[in-house]
Amino acid sequence: MSRRCEVTGAAPSFGNAVSHSHRRTRRRWNPNLQRHRYWLASEKRWITLRLTAKALRTVDRRGIEKVVAGMRGRGVRI
Repeated sequence: MSRRCEVTGAAPSFGNAVSHSHRRTRRRWNPNLQRHRYWLASEKRWITLRLTAKALRTVDRRGIEKVVAGMRGRGVRI
């Protein structure tokens, strides 16, 4: 399973770790993914999503029903 947010699509970003001597090695920054269960009242069932901390705030602001509708509009199967 990829490290990707199901709402925002955030994925790891890549770059260099720079040491004190300025020696560069490749590294990656992973998104802050959290598993969260939501109750979908319209379907009377629980859904589990892998979300970033930013997406958790988005769901709190917009509501789970609108977020799920937007995901289905993009073709995501839930």
